[in-house]
Amino acid sequence: MKQIYFDNGSTSFPKAPGLGEAMGKHIDYNGYNISRGGYSKAYSLEGEIIEAREAVCRLFHCDDVKKVIFTPGATIGLNMVLKGLLKRGDHVITTSMEHNAVVRPLAQLEAKGVLWSRAQCDEKGRLDPQEIRKLIRPETKLVLAIHGSNVCGTLIPIEEIGRICRENRIFFCVDASQTAGSAVIDMQKCNADALIFPGHKALLGPQGIGGMILSRTMAETMEPLFSGGTGSASHREEMPELLPDKFQPGTLNIPGIIGLKHALAYIEKEGLVSMMEKKKRITDAFLEEVGNMKGVRLIGLPAGDDRCSVVSLDFVDQDNAEVAFRLENEFGIMTRCGLHCAPHAHKTLGTFPQGTVRFSFGCFNTITEIRFAAGALNRILCG
Repeated sequence: MKQIYFDNGSTSFPKAPGLGEAMGKHIDYNGYNISRGGYSKAYSLEGEIIEAREAVCRLFHCDDVKKVIFTPGATIGLNMVLKGLLKRGDHVITTSMEHNAVVRPLAQLEAKGVLWSRAQCDEKGRLDPQEIRKLIRPETKLVLAIHGSNVCGTLIPIEEIGRICRENRIFFCVDASQTAGSAVIDMQKCNADALIFPGHKALLGPQGIGGMILSRTMAETMEPLFSGGTGSASHREEMPELLPDKFQPGTLNIPGIIGLKHALAYIEKEGLVSMMEKKKRITDAFLEEVGNMKGVRLIGLPAGDDRCSVVSLDFVDQDNAEVAFRLENEFGIMTRCGLHCAPHAHKTLGTFPQGTVRFSFGCFNTITEIRFAAGALNRILCG
């Protein structure tokens, strides 16, 4: 039975062509360290890491490679921002669509005296930026917003939120977990002080690598969540202030960075906008197919420019988990069922506690697969 992968919101598959070969070649022939060796191979490898930072800067319109901090993933980056920036008495504003990668660290910080509020989104996952403005207090230090919902795909207006934050001198952090590689993100236009991204989703890189881009002011204000050797300022017992070293102790996931660099090169070659347009065509085709199916409730927005390629369905007369099980076992279609680590988003959308069946599409999916999935759903719904 042919397998069809519709879980790109969890991790992309397949990855960028040649990714495994590029990582394997590094491990087999160039598996040295950086900032720890005074020999030519180490210097050459450090040049490749800089090239990876340059590719990240081009993608997100960042003006300085030193502001790119590599992390093991978006969750670690979000923890580093929240726990490195906030102190007792500080106030944070998030949205009602946030992932547990934001909510759980904030729950920990709340126990230590950090205050936080949720700006309420509507039943389609949309946020009126004025809801952010209403929640601002004198002690508000940070606004953190997910850019694209991992549950229903609705996009949050980050440029408008960024303007509000800049007017009120509040730090702004964008969680681009679902949109890095699926949307044009310009750090300058959205006035972001921190942009958090995973490497393994729409950027088509390997698991275990991601990053954050920090404004100079954000980097100066944050305390490092982790500390240790950096290969720089080794005579000091304190962490160095220079970037990216301040937030990158220990040995980096160099094979992961090499893989990410390879994936970013593939995206540049294919063209980000071209890949976005293909995913939009696929998503719109799926939305058209399921739009008139009886017993199916579309969660979030219909086809349009204000959503990404994540679609959630609620099967009114059937158990969602059973539908997902049958899709895989009878038709080879892999989806994700449940609450998607975002229970409050489901409460906002009216799908708590049952959750949804999530279909998330990537640039390697096809219209043929979409039509096959629609036929499978019709057969399941008919008995």
